[in-house]
Amino acid sequence: MSDPHPARAEREPYQDKRGFLQKIAEFIHPGPDSKDELIETLVEAEGNDIIGSESRQMLEGVIRMADMTAGDVMVPTPRMDLIDIESPFDELLHLVIDTAHSRFPVYEGDKENIIGILLAKDLLKLQRAPELNIRALLRPAAFIPESKALNDLLHEFRGNRNHLAIVIDEFGRTAGLITIEDVLEEIVGEIEDEFDESEDEGDIFSLPDKTYRVSGNTLIERVNEAFGVSIEHDDVDTIGGFVAHEMGHVPKRGEQFASGGLHFTVLHAKGGSVKWFKVAPRPAAAAAAAEAA
Repeated sequence: MSDPHPARAEREPYQDKRGFLQKIAEFIHPGPDSKDELIETLVEAEGNDIIGSESRQMLEGVIRMADMTAGDVMVPTPRMDLIDIESPFDELLHLVIDTAHSRFPVYEGDKENIIGILLAKDLLKLQRAPELNIRALLRPAAFIPESKALNDLLHEFRGNRNHLAIVIDEFGRTAGLITIEDVLEEIVGEIEDEFDESEDEGDIFSLPDKTYRVSGNTLIERVNEAFGVSIEHDDVDTIGGFVAHEMGHVPKRGEQFASGGLHFTVLHAKGGSVKWFKVAPRPAAAAAAAEAA
């Protein structure tokens, strides 16, 4: 029986179509042999106006991400905001408002026993139908090892609707959590979210529990005026800079600090700075803040 595709029987030998001058140029200036050299090439391309700064940063992020795992960028367990399945509705609502996350891991009994993920928007269903059980609103939780490559994780996030995963260590314990935003930020840099409001939209907001949400870039003068306090510092201008200076480091989410009659809790830290604080003022300062709000 004859071969229906005789052309496939014998393949033409490979022909190098590079020109002589191109071969000489590549011999004199060979291409990058490592990722570091490739990144240096991108920097040179930016310097020669071949690519823009943002393009170079994104390409560099893609290259570096190839060697990163979930454990490198996850939110560790002590900084996770968890929901107890037995919590009353009002408590759940306050947590959602204070943290402004869109998804929450839910545990039962022990915090290691994560039984699902609650979407903040699903709480509206409880408000409209109190007879519903919160268990019925839970989405399945995805569990991944710390060693999970970010490239593979991004592919999985894109392929399903689980944009949050629980990270497990080698002993099967909860090590932290990671979201699709955490992964994408390794490529594109900081992503503006519900916390990142423009300055002209305000910087101090009252919360239902009579505390306040204060932007980290709020001027110290504004905080003094709003809360009736006298915080002074010659080296920094913003309340975020003041707290970081006094603590000796950029605080992480959940860390607390007290000064000038105000109690600060870090709600959101990103990009080496505090984006939002929860501020509980002393009684006298609270009255002044209420009048200024």
